[in-house]
Amino acid sequence: MQVLKDRIRRDGKVLPGNIVKVDSFLNHQLDPLLMREIGSEFHRRFSGEPVTRILTIESSGIAAALMTGLAFGVPVVFAKKHKSSNMSHSCYASPVYSFTKKISYEVSVSSEYLGITDHVLIIDDFLATGSAVKGLLDILRQSGASLAGIGIVIEKTFQDGGRDLREAGLHVESLAKIRAISDTEVLFNES
Repeated sequence: MQVLKDRIRRDGKVLPGNIVKVDSFLNHQLDPLLMREIGSEFHRRFSGEPVTRILTIESSGIAAALMTGLAFGVPVVFAKKHKSSNMSHSCYASPVYSFTKKISYEVSVSSEYLGITDHVLIIDDFLATGSAVKGLLDILRQSGASLAGIGIVIEKTFQDGGRDLREAGLHVESLAKIRAISDTEVLFNES
C-alpha cells in the first residue's frame, strides 16, 4: 500500500532496537483518512471471506480493526490486556509477549463475543515475532471460531513472525513490509 509506505518514510522515526515509531499517525495520534484507506484495503484483500467478526489487541490495533469492521459491516472485538472487574468471568485468555515493551501479559476476550459460528479476521498494527497474533489465534482456538485471515498494517519481514504464520498455512496480508531498518531509514520489500 504505497500511501502507507510514503507516510512511514515521511513521518516515521527509526529508534534503536529495530523500532519504527509511527505514533504521529498510527498508534498514538491517528490519521482518520489513512485509517479509512487501511480498512478499505483490508476489506479488498479479504472480501472473499465471510467475515463475521474482526479481532485485535488493545490498544494500537483498534483503529485499523475498527475501520476494517466498518468496511465489512461487522463487530470489532479487542482482546484486553487487563481484565476489568465488569468483564465476564467466562473468557478466553492467552499469554502475549510485547516486542516493543519487552514485557509479557495475558490478553482476554469475553466468551460472549466469540463463538463457533464466527469467522474471524485478525487485524493488528505490527507483526514482528508474531506473539500477539499467536495469542489471538489461541483465543480463536479456545472459542471454536474459524480464521478468515490475518491483516497486518506493518510487518517486519526480517523477523520470524510473518514467515512462521505463512509456513503454518495461514493467510497473512501485510500492507507495508519492512525488510530492513538502518540507523536513519526504513527499507521496504518490493512487493
